[in-house]
Amino acid sequence: MPVSVCFASFIFLFFLGWFCCFWGFYFILFDLVYFVDWVVVSLNGSSVVMTFLFDWMSLLFMGFVFIISSLVILYSDDYMFGDLNIFRFISLVLMFVVSMMFLIVSPNMISILLGWDGLGLVSYLLVIYYQNVSSYGAGMLTVLSNRIGDVALLMVIAWMLNFGSWSFIYYLDFLSGSIEMGLISFLVVLAAMTSSAQIPFSSWLPAAMAAPTPVSALVHSSTLVTAGVYLLIRFSPSFGYLLNVILLLVSGLTMFMAGLGANFEFDLKSIIALSTLSQLGLMIMTISVGLSGLAFFHLLTHALFKALLFMCAGGVIHSMGDSQDIRFMGGLSVYMPFTSSCLMVSNFALCGMPFLAGFYSKDFILEMFSMSYVNIFGFLLLFVSTGLTVCYSFRLFYFVLCGDFNFVSSYSMAETNYSMVVGMIGLLVMSVLGGSSLMWLICPTPSVVCLPYYLSFLTLFVVFLGGWLGYGISSFSFSDYLFSMYYYGVSSFSGSMWFMPFFSTYGVSFGPLGFGYGSMSVFDSGWMEYFGGQGLYWVLFSLGSVNQWAQYSSLSVFLGFFVMWVVILLFLLAF
Repeated sequence: MPVSVCFASFIFLFFLGWFCCFWGFYFILFDLVYFVDWVVVSLNGSSVVMTFLFDWMSLLFMGFVFIISSLVILYSDDYMFGDLNIFRFISLVLMFVVSMMFLIVSPNMISILLGWDGLGLVSYLLVIYYQNVSSYGAGMLTVLSNRIGDVALLMVIAWMLNFGSWSFIYYLDFLSGSIEMGLISFLVVLAAMTSSAQIPFSSWLPAAMAAPTPVSALVHSSTLVTAGVYLLIRFSPSFGYLLNVILLLVSGLTMFMAGLGANFEFDLKSIIALSTLSQLGLMIMTISVGLSGLAFFHLLTHALFKALLFMCAGGVIHSMGDSQDIRFMGGLSVYMPFTSSCLMVSNFALCGMPFLAGFYSKDFILEMFSMSYVNIFGFLLLFVSTGLTVCYSFRLFYFVLCGDFNFVSSYSMAETNYSMVVGMIGLLVMSVLGGSSLMWLICPTPSVVCLPYYLSFLTLFVVFLGGWLGYGISSFSFSDYLFSMYYYGVSSFSGSMWFMPFFSTYGVSFGPLGFGYGSMSVFDSGWMEYFGGQGLYWVLFSLGSVNQWAQYSSLSVFLGFFVMWVVILLFLLAF
């Protein structure tokens, strides 16, 4: 029964995905946009109409989500083997995909909120799928962070009542630059920052790694975290100058923070999660300089190689007896050649290696960014963060695939199973060919990027410098002369995402919990208890402690009393 559910879901979603991609390519070629109105209820002249927006962007994105989710479900068939609740797991994944479809095809804020809430609720259920205390904490952090975005979208819905319709797509150009659209754009940016985990809402993204690895492959590639980016792309024509500057600053800092943190991290899934955070920052930076089409291009290519990267990580973790610490790995290319090859292809695509999927979008973004009017701070943030991406990728490459056989020999290492291999092969082919195919379809007209030679070579220089630094950091000897030991404050600050998880959990809960405990102690337990029986008991207890101390047979106490009585007698005799 479970095998048939996985395989049937795979077949249905896979062919549906290619169907959507075919129509997406058709819509690109003929520049088509269709609005489909579905009258849900019509009563006494009043109609409830649901509108669907079909253009090349929504169809391509739907196709990619369907294809990736189908391969993830096929991968889950072996990865979740032996799980008694596999039917529940597949149902949750399918609900996740349906919620994402609502978000993608909706030009209406009501149906967008339905999809948004569906993503938040199902992501919470998937994060706490392994029922333990750490998963519950991570799920609560995830769902509460995303509730801020829900509140922002509800305020957008309330404000759009002034316009007479909740279909935002009709007002983007007409009201662009007005105060009303500025407020709505600000609330949409706030919602997108929570979903895409930008500063200061970044701490939930690594915490969501408590979910099963197939869920991480789906969430971090094409669903929950990209929902905010997709919403920003749709609303980008209405963004003003100030909002774009805020987006540029926040996304640039997020990209830098994630890249820096990944170089101090030793958990395999957390490193990949931080790389997702870094790439989300890159997409939002691209939107902030007016290149929303390029941001969507990178969103699609990133979905391919990031899903493959998580699948490879799942295979490695499976073979390592559920250990995720990269310091225990090493030399896996000998034991797991196919998984190691897929891991390296996806890693190189992430770095922007020429002619892989990531190169076509990432290199294009960096060159167009060099041609844009951007201040030096944003420019440096982008290129330094790109170097950090290559740095942690090479560090991961050294620790996992090369290096010494640390604890690998103590595990029974084996290549992944059939269904997992088929899922990985599908994404491997798309990670190699997807970038060039999308480039030819999305940009059919040849264009030339004219840059000075030093700016043209700056990308290559940053990439090679980052790779050299990553290899250098990895090959440090484990001794007393570790950088992280001598500069513990720097490494602790960088490796803990600038203390953001601490502020998001203990920092937020300490005040309300302390106030609640104090209120319960004083009011709920009864103020008569505080000022009456209990209070009198503690006063008498304190006085008794003093009295008991005074009656210890201590010479200093006796001398003190003797001096006190002599002083009192002399004082009385004086009067």
